[in-house]
Amino acid sequence: MIRPYRTADDRAALWSLKRGFERTLGTTTGGPGKAKRYQEKLDSDYRERYIEWVEACQADEDCVFLAECGEEAVGYAFLLPERLAMIWDGAVLNELFVVESARGSEVADELMTAVIDAAREQSLPIDRLLLDVDPENGRARAFYDRYGFEPWGELVARSL
Repeated sequence: MIRPYRTADDRAALWSLKRGFERTLGTTTGGPGKAKRYQEKLDSDYRERYIEWVEACQADEDCVFLAECGEEAVGYAFLLPERLAMIWDGAVLNELFVVESARGSEVADELMTAVIDAAREQSLPIDRLLLDVDPENGRARAFYDRYGFEPWGELVARSL
């Protein structure tokens, strides 16, 4: 079942999923040291800031969706709210994560459907749904390819 995030009731479940998302990114993509940097940021201050940001976004519209299997949260998706559309001129899928035990099921597809439906409701300068995916993450790339995502520019980064 996919449903919108409900503040206080869902904080612990969302944080658990967010940690899984960050740890997976840190260990399965990127160069040496990424896992350590991602793990180090997951402290209590980051948790509070992240939950506050999620809830501020969610106050505008349903943009965070939880996937549940029975009583257990097994995945989530975070679509940036419409008020931030001017940053990228389109809808932005910020995060999509499914716990390992639920991968290969329909959970990711159901989350993606919820995100696409919500994105279609946004008033956007450009009719696009954007996301950032590591080119080394073959499984994620294959998933997004099935939904018609294709390269559209390239992100570059540098240390601050």
